[in-house]
Formats: sequence, structure tokens, C-alpha cells
Amino acid sequence: MSLIRRSNVFDPFSLDLWDPFQGFPFGSGSSSLFPRISSDSETAAFAGARIDWKETPEAHVFKADVPGLKKEEVKVEVEDGNVLQISGERNKEQEEKNDKWHRVERSSGKFMRRFRLPENAKTEQIKASMENGVLTVTVPKEEVKKPEVKPVQITG
Repeated sequence: MSLIRRSNVFDPFSLDLWDPFQGFPFGSGSSSLFPRISSDSETAAFAGARIDWKETPEAHVFKADVPGLKKEEVKVEVEDGNVLQISGERNKEQEEKNDKWHRVERSSGKFMRRFRLPENAKTEQIKASMENGVLTVTVPKEEVKKPEVKPVQITG
């Protein structure tokens, strides 16, 4: 594995694609260590949908935990030809006048994750499926062509 950074190789720390602290209630503008909870923090709690990315000899496989969401509530798109974007939204449960909430820990709101795909990704053949709250996105890879070796006869 090369440690040289190239613009055409996936860069997991590229802030133009993914900022792990974007939307959190703490950070540069916060004046307190424990700021009050706002609607933005509710969105931020779900903003970081957990996604695994593995590479097999045939494909890049993304697995996203999206419990409680239907496939109609999740979007998988390819942007700018090589950026995989996975997004969706979990709505808040409707409150009734007579309800008394004791604890609210399940997150709600929008989420979006973006990944720059390597050059060998076949973006026109991406497939996605959802089962038991796990979204699986499979991005096939182009076969690596081995250079043709042609022997040259030596005369003399």
C-alpha cells in the first residue's frame, strides 16, 4: 500500500466529501463545553450513518446501517462520474397531546455520506439492495488487463 497521496485515489480525509464533525453542536463556534441541545444536534446524531467499505477482487462493496428505514427513504446516486452518494431521512415520531416522553434516544433527521470511487469502478453497473436494515451497494471493478508479452527471437 502506497502512502503517496494522488488526486485520483480515494482520500478518506478529503473534507470536500466528508466532514465527520459537520453539524455537531460543539466545535469552532461553540462557547460552552456542553451546549444546549437543539434541533440541529438531532439531525447531526443521524448524520453519520455508519458505512463499511471493502474491496474484493471483483468489486467495491459498501454496507450501510440504516435501521428502521424503507428502501424508498434511502437514495444511492453517482455524482460527477466517480462520487458515490448515499443519503436518506428518518422522520421523528409524531407526538400526541396525551403522550409523556421519558427518554428520546433514537436519532432522526437527514444523513448523507459521499465517497470518491477509484478509477477502476464501473459506475454504470452499480447495484444496491436492502435487507434487515442494511443497505449493500456493490460497485463492480474493471478487470486489470495484463500486458501482452510477445517474445522476440534473437538472431546471430
